[in-house]
Amino acid sequence: MAEDKFPGWHGTTIIGVRRGGEVVVAGDGQVSLGQTVIKGTARKVRRLSPGGRDVVCGFAGSTADAFTLLERLEKKLEAAPGQLARACVDLAKDWRMDKYLRNLEAMLIVTDGADLFVITGAGDVLEPEHDIAAIGSGGNFALAAARGLMHTDLPAEEIARKAMAIAADICVYTNGNLTVERIAK
Repeated sequence: MAEDKFPGWHGTTIIGVRRGGEVVVAGDGQVSLGQTVIKGTARKVRRLSPGGRDVVCGFAGSTADAFTLLERLEKKLEAAPGQLARACVDLAKDWRMDKYLRNLEAMLIVTDGADLFVITGAGDVLEPEHDIAAIGSGGNFALAAARGLMHTDLPAEEIARKAMAIAADICVYTNGNLTVERIAK
């Protein structure tokens, strides 16, 4: 959302970490309106099960927009079972080309335990380097922390939790109330 638009929603940090045959997606729970925290326990990481196959998604941005995108992604996954990359690319194409979807303001991290993608409204489907994806206002802080922790023997969940704690200490739009989902290949 442009900075000049009221109400000025900010926030969220979502991280995905792939290690040891699993992916962990963690997200904070803070929702801010301007400089006010209006909710501290939002769930921004969800598990979808289209066609009986689990996919974990985390979102940053407008909640209503993210839910619209998650519904669309679920339909794409039902149309292409077991083909996460194809479903993500199809969603990104629609998001970029459709007049209604084009105005949605959110980003997604999506994984099926094997693949890990970031999907943006610019039409991007990015497979992150170093087995870490991070989005949202504290995303760069969490990404930097997780990259530093990847040189340890910590499991994916501990890396995600420690990176989120560091992001919450730095980013005023991120808190320590985490939702954590893990998924294996």
